[in-house]
Amino acid sequence: MSFQSTLINWYLTNKRDLPWRNTTDPYVIWLSEIILQQTRVEQGMPYFNKFLAAFPTIGDFAAATETQVLKLWQGLGYYSRGRNMLFTALQIQDEYEGTFPVKYEDLIRLKGVGEYTAAAISSFSSNESRAVLDGNVFRLLSRYFGIDTPINSTTGKKTFSNLAQSLIVGEQASLYNQAIMEFGALQCKPKSPNCDICPLNSDCYARLNAQVNVLPVKLKTLKKRIRYFNYLVAMKDDMVLVKRRGPGDIWQELYDFPLIETAQFYREVPETFFDLLKQNFGKDCNVTDLGQKKHLLTHQTIYVQFFALDNYIINFNQNADIKWVTLAAFDDLPQPKVITDFMSAYSVKK
Repeated sequence: MSFQSTLINWYLTNKRDLPWRNTTDPYVIWLSEIILQQTRVEQGMPYFNKFLAAFPTIGDFAAATETQVLKLWQGLGYYSRGRNMLFTALQIQDEYEGTFPVKYEDLIRLKGVGEYTAAAISSFSSNESRAVLDGNVFRLLSRYFGIDTPINSTTGKKTFSNLAQSLIVGEQASLYNQAIMEFGALQCKPKSPNCDICPLNSDCYARLNAQVNVLPVKLKTLKKRIRYFNYLVAMKDDMVLVKRRGPGDIWQELYDFPLIETAQFYREVPETFFDLLKQNFGKDCNVTDLGQKKHLLTHQTIYVQFFALDNYIINFNQNADIKWVTLAAFDDLPQPKVITDFMSAYSVKK
């Protein structure tokens, strides 16, 4: 039995029942693909359901505000994906008269849609013969065919792309792409796959050559950036002081608290921290420690310190991005997860 047939037979028996697999609607498939980028199915499923309920059609999505989209996206990370989705929805309204495209060459022009996503949507919605290449597919092809070229190198991407496209020729594209992705996700897992029950084990290079834990090869990436955020929590009655984050950094257009960022933990640079504090909030202001949090992002590790801010002065003319909002209004605004978690814990303690 061929590699492709083995995968398809396995898939028909073992596939998960996922809602976006029961449709050829490119809009629904697009929702699922963008939400599941860098996200496990278990984590992404509630977000998929929320978005589809809030915006049943691409027209509904195009009519949304950025605040609505980011609030629904809250906690999922990579917030640029949510902003790109809104841009794409408006682009489809303008350039495609509200009809979601299904062809690869049209899809690849949409903001936030790369080669993998365009291949997935086109093959799942119109059966176009475009091979998908995600992490699961890279891993399976590397192990089965014994390819040790780094998957994140220019040469590696070309090598795997050519191989993947050659394998889909003559196959039912939608079925084959789903099969190879699902096989990588459930059977040929990154760590400790059960090779003894794998239907491909008799011809798998990695298994036959004790390379399962070696392949695929990936070039080392840059070290994570380490940052120290000192949040200042100011409250009066049912109001809280918030700040809208600007462009050029993480969490763009989300709302958090006034912030002093230091190059080291504040206790290691107390003079710097308190100098900045008094410059921004008056020489008589004072702070009380409210707790710490370590927040992990893909390329950054952020050590977050929360302080209650008292006896402060704020020049709103010089700090136009800072404002008072009610706690209820703040709850409706999109926030970084670290802020949402703090507010949840704080409300319990009060």
